Amino acid sequence: MVELFLLSVQLTEEKLGTSEKTELDAHFENLAERSDVTKQWTEKILRDTEAVLTPNPGYRVEDFLFEKIDKKRPNRLSNLEYLGLDMIEAGNEFGPGTAYGSALIKVGQNEQRLGHIERDFIASSHHCFLVPLRKFLDGEMKTILKERSILESKRLDLDACKNRVRKARSMLGQPTAERDLRVAQSEFDRQAEITKLLLEGVSSSHTRHLRCLHEFVEAQVTFYAQCHQAMQELQKDIASERRPSPMLRVNSEDVDLAAPAHIPVSEQSYIMSMGKTNSSPAMPHAHPSPSPSSTSGGLRARVLCDYDAKDSSELSLMTDEVITVHKIEGETDYMLAERGNQRGRVPTAFLDVIN
Repeated sequence: MVELFLLSVQLTEEKLGTSEKTELDAHFENLAERSDVTKQWTEKILRDTEAVLTPNPGYRVEDFLFEKIDKKRPNRLSNLEYLGLDMIEAGNEFGPGTAYGSALIKVGQNEQRLGHIERDFIASSHHCFLVPLRKFLDGEMKTILKERSILESKRLDLDACKNRVRKARSMLGQPTAERDLRVAQSEFDRQAEITKLLLEGVSSSHTRHLRCLHEFVEAQVTFYAQCHQAMQELQKDIASERRPSPMLRVNSEDVDLAAPAHIPVSEQSYIMSMGKTNSSPAMPHAHPSPSPSSTSGGLRARVLCDYDAKDSSELSLMTDEVITVHKIEGETDYMLAERGNQRGRVPTAFLDVIN
């Protein structure tokens, strides 16, 4: 108790500037500063990584408590897995035989797959990155802080002994003070060496953290690659079963096949202008279009896919639009198509005749 009081007195005198303070060498101070910076940024990186892997702060607190009492963390469904479950349930409700229900089930199953991939990534990142950083802070860094605290106490004791030597006046008191000073100096030097060795070990910790960082990056690469592959497979799967829409386009307007096509008068000028952009400039001397006399029977046909006119005698087409076509006498590969006041030859292979 008396010793603690004397150390407090020494520290107060140093703060007031009435007592000298033993300074450590510059190399030691640099090592101590680097240790403090390492501790500060390691704690920040650890917190940020935990926030990325577990965005819910309540879950992070819960995981921390379970870890402190040495119990296994509960298995929770991720947001992706919850989404997948609801999609699958909705798809079964709408009917697996319907296009929408079937797609919902497939997408839901893929969301669950993504959730499992994410779970593996979190576990891998926790093992290869978070655990080493947390072990460094709870082990090596706490030891360094403890030894630095002991060193500070030894320094205060040494400076107090120096003051007692300076203040000793009797011949009996002087030898005792000098003996205490030698003992305090020896203990301070020994503690300084121990602390210095621990501080120099921070560089080795940086090397280990670098290796952990590489493993974390590899885990991220694997995670995103698996997600990308899963989404590509899902895209191909649902695209292969995509059914044609019952809505077709006539002159860039969506119409129902079951109902007669109707285009508002107010939109005719816009539709005509859009149609003109798909036709090639007129070339009066190149491949004249067949005359109406060479055709017979007006039919309606749906365009199967886009077609760009090769010259002025042909007509450009857009997927799913419905146009009027006429058979051309002596031609089996081409038909004469009409769209408003536009007319031109189109390949038969691009058409699906409706009536």
